[in-house]
Amino acid sequence: MSVAAVDRDLFVELGRQLRVDAIRAADFASSGHPTSSMSAADLMAVLLAGHLRYDFEASRNPSNDHVIFSKGHASPLLYAMYVAAGVLSPEELRWYRSSGSRLQGHPTPALPWVDVATGALGQGLGVGAGIALAGQRLDRRDFRVWVLCGDGELAEGSMWEAFEHAGHERLRNLTAIVDVNRLGQRGPTRHGWDTAAYARRIGAFGWHTIEIDGHDVDRIDAAYAEAEDSDVPTAILARTHKGKGVREVEDAEGAHGKPVPNADEAVAELGGPSSIRVQVASPEYEAPAHPKLHSLSIPTYERGGKKVATRTAFGQALVAMGHARHDLVVLDAEVSDSTRTSYFAEEHPERFFECYIAEQQMTATAVGMSVQGWLPFAATFAAFWSRAFDFVRMASISGTDLCLVGSHAGVSIGADGPSQMGLEDLAAFRALWRSTVLYPCDANQTAHLTAAMAEHSGIRYLRTTREDLPVLYGPEETFSVGGSKVLRQSDADDVTIVAAGITVHEALEAADALADSGIRARVVDLYSIKPVDVATLRAAAADTGRIVTVEDHWPQGGLGDAVLDAFTGTTAMPAVIKLGVLALPGSATPTEQLQHAGIDADSVVEAAQDLVGR
Repeated sequence: MSVAAVDRDLFVELGRQLRVDAIRAADFASSGHPTSSMSAADLMAVLLAGHLRYDFEASRNPSNDHVIFSKGHASPLLYAMYVAAGVLSPEELRWYRSSGSRLQGHPTPALPWVDVATGALGQGLGVGAGIALAGQRLDRRDFRVWVLCGDGELAEGSMWEAFEHAGHERLRNLTAIVDVNRLGQRGPTRHGWDTAAYARRIGAFGWHTIEIDGHDVDRIDAAYAEAEDSDVPTAILARTHKGKGVREVEDAEGAHGKPVPNADEAVAELGGPSSIRVQVASPEYEAPAHPKLHSLSIPTYERGGKKVATRTAFGQALVAMGHARHDLVVLDAEVSDSTRTSYFAEEHPERFFECYIAEQQMTATAVGMSVQGWLPFAATFAAFWSRAFDFVRMASISGTDLCLVGSHAGVSIGADGPSQMGLEDLAAFRALWRSTVLYPCDANQTAHLTAAMAEHSGIRYLRTTREDLPVLYGPEETFSVGGSKVLRQSDADDVTIVAAGITVHEALEAADALADSGIRARVVDLYSIKPVDVATLRAAAADTGRIVTVEDHWPQGGLGDAVLDAFTGTTAMPAVIKLGVLALPGSATPTEQLQHAGIDADSVVEAAQDLVGR
């Protein structure tokens, strides 16, 4: 669409109105980022009035374009756009950043037109790439994804993961609009207004780049039209002035993140308030497709038969789920042979996505696919989820549904050494809002819990182990999220051992050894670390008064602390010994690792004997 199709004056006047409303919103709140909004106002005015295709009355229309504010601190501009589109009243700006308001300091899906929460810089482009990839390869739709980025966030490594990923996938439906306003929070950015420096770097990743004056609406309009015709992703590098239009703050250091002084004077300088309403072009409505669901037959394993690694059972269950659910997609960070997602890649290659060694982009891609209604499973080593944790945290804030898997957890992986050992993952995922944390100990349990993850919401995390383990449960067993299994029990138990994953096998061996010495031990397989089975734990505490927890994890924040949390608010606190990895591991065999960490069967026996007093 060209300037001939839409009155150029509308773009100019709408840009002024967006600046005025951004100033007013921040003034009402006595906080916010109006100057960061004012620099991008012309860019968004032309997008809203001239190029965006969006049905605001049907925000879930699969044909809608997507607008993501990666520079989420410019939320006053986004909300001003919604006012101009007629879906927010100007009066609602008065409640910006107020308790209970939908207009939060940084955008969240509290507003139906916001796909994901933003504001942790460096994430929006990666999520946009995920949405664009879903549209291009899965949905086969021609919507576009427009991502407003700040020049400051181009210092984030995650941005370059996104640029490379999108370039490699040739995401022609993705446009990055980079607001190069020269100033960051504390002063000038690395490259200032040198858009050519950014263009060289971004172009090297296979993007089409366009350098423009970000306040020239003719050039902005032409750049958007050029992006729409490109067969690769496009980055529009727009030189702008922070605080544009108000002399007191334009291109001024020290004005970031503050209301504009003398707001009334600033509004008057911009020509005063106006009430332009834009009829945004709507795509034809298409009803969201419902996923094709078929009956699920998960793999089964013979109890007491051949040993099976839980990572292997996970991979085999994933293949079966891929046959039953056509909305399931799997993402890998170059370790599919180890996590066993390679099984899915072989069976369902059209729904398998290789993100290479870029865990942040893998997570962002998964978030983007979830926005489009797909059910993503993303897997890597448990240790490497720490690289992407901020992306997972923001996905949780967004209310995104993700199934995440961490393999090679704990010291039990053996000789690889501490860099490969996930020892923080249970604590990290337990801390997330609306998260579910599962840690199976055998193949049948893993298959059931993998399937159960698909039926829950929020962030779901499954921890798997590298080594082959005995099959403890028969295929007829069921495992509910929030449940546990009591594997040893009597009417006169002296102590309870609570374990999960690989330490369940150590706990059973310890219980047998304790029985030989006259100590009866109850063994609880606490496979659901969050939510935790409070009832079973409290019953065990009431019966035995003593609990030993044992986990292949640092003692902070994992299974042991989940057990202790079950007694919060009660007066019946049992005596508890927590066994976890206390010292930094080195290289050793799996058996030696468990011994050195003090989480093997002998260590459990010793702890139980100490509690019982024998």
